[in-house]
Amino acid sequence: MAKKINQLFFNKKPVSGKRTALALFLGPALLITILFFVIPLFMTIYISFTPTKNWNIQKYLGTFVGLQNYERLFRLITYDPDMRAVVITTIVFIAITLSINVLGGLALALATYFIEERVSTTYQVLWLLPRMTPVAVYSLLWYYFFHGTKLGILNNLLLALGVIREPISLGTDPRYLPWGAWLILIFVNGLVGVSFGMIIFYSALKSIPRELIIASRVDGASTLHLIRYIMLPLIKWHIVFVTVWQLLSLLTSYVHILLLVEWRIVDSSWGQTWALFTFRTAFMVVKDQGLAAAAATILSIIGIGLGLLALKILGYREMIIEPKGDI
Repeated sequence: MAKKINQLFFNKKPVSGKRTALALFLGPALLITILFFVIPLFMTIYISFTPTKNWNIQKYLGTFVGLQNYERLFRLITYDPDMRAVVITTIVFIAITLSINVLGGLALALATYFIEERVSTTYQVLWLLPRMTPVAVYSLLWYYFFHGTKLGILNNLLLALGVIREPISLGTDPRYLPWGAWLILIFVNGLVGVSFGMIIFYSALKSIPRELIIASRVDGASTLHLIRYIMLPLIKWHIVFVTVWQLLSLLTSYVHILLLVEWRIVDSSWGQTWALFTFRTAFMVVKDQGLAAAAATILSIIGIGLGLLALKILGYREMIIEPKGDI
């Protein structure tokens, strides 16, 4: 049995059974990818070349307008200040929130790793609450926290401490834009993302053989040396995964932001990302599906490009190279 398994998966020569095994393992994943990603992507690209509006598919779907929707999108970015705000907000939101999600998750995982497991479990559950809480409930909590009147918890705290004399609307008052709106978006979404990184990194750290940690301690390694030279190199795969996953997730996330914008907690321009602009254009504001499809197509291209770039920078190719020598 061991010889057959070795021939099936590790023999470099083509084996008929190997293709069957690959088909069984990869077939369902490929089918799901084609049905729920490839086909919708091509449909989106197709719609981006049509003048589809108000979901009147029968009227517009057979009419082609070439690059007209992309030209309209380019003119919006060039001449519309609100659209330029959307682009800048997207860049700032992704860059800062991604750093918090990855580095913050790693810091929490390391912190909980070095304390007693029973205590660390309690802290992990607390950090998971933002992810376990329904989106509407979670967003409603921050609605009351950042509300621009005395109803807001933040305003009550600042008034009690004497920091401010009257309530402030951090996310909509022009005096605090754009940083006020960005602070709210990053804070709300960062708490959700950092818990994901914490769980992945903590699981990776717990998979490191305990004997290796003990031997390093016996040899006189400090905690910083242990983290830098032992732990981080051993969880490179997980760092790559969390970084790329969070990058693509932030690029397309809009649900929490949508509720905060609709509830007027953050400004509709400086608090709106590209993904949210695409959603609102298609379903809420002008219901221009052709323009929204063009924006979604550009977002997909950017996402694929950034994902591949991140894998290259993080050394994904080096990590999947076959080890030298026979196994």
